[in-house]
Amino acid sequence: MTSPDLPAQPAPGPAVPWAVVAGLSTMALLWPLTGLTGVVGTGAPRAFAIIGITAVVWIGVVGLGRVPRPVLTLTLTGVAYGLVATAISLLVPVLAGFGGPGGGPAWTIVPALLYNAMCGALAGVAAAGVQRLRGADR
Repeated sequence: MTSPDLPAQPAPGPAVPWAVVAGLSTMALLWPLTGLTGVVGTGAPRAFAIIGITAVVWIGVVGLGRVPRPVLTLTLTGVAYGLVATAISLLVPVLAGFGGPGGGPAWTIVPALLYNAMCGALAGVAAAGVQRLRGADR
């Protein structure tokens, strides 16, 4: 039973592309891989290289790939990236930079996930801009 006075419900937006979220979140594996191989050095140069590569890949894949809902997709990717990074630090703490078992202090998990979500959201805004510049709505 519908009433003519009730407004029609808006159609749901496109679904979140979970395969893209999962695939892009695996970029967190660059931390231990570069640590093991020493490809990009250590310290700040390594961190800037990994962050830059990750940002370019995320924005490129979502922006140029016309992935729907870029801000939400990359925000969720940021959270998933943080979960992968946390799992790595718990499973192999030496690769995460902590010498002891169990990785870093437990209280750092929530701020790290929030930070990763924020970085993902910023990348999503940039990807949405790329989509808009390319005319993805056509």
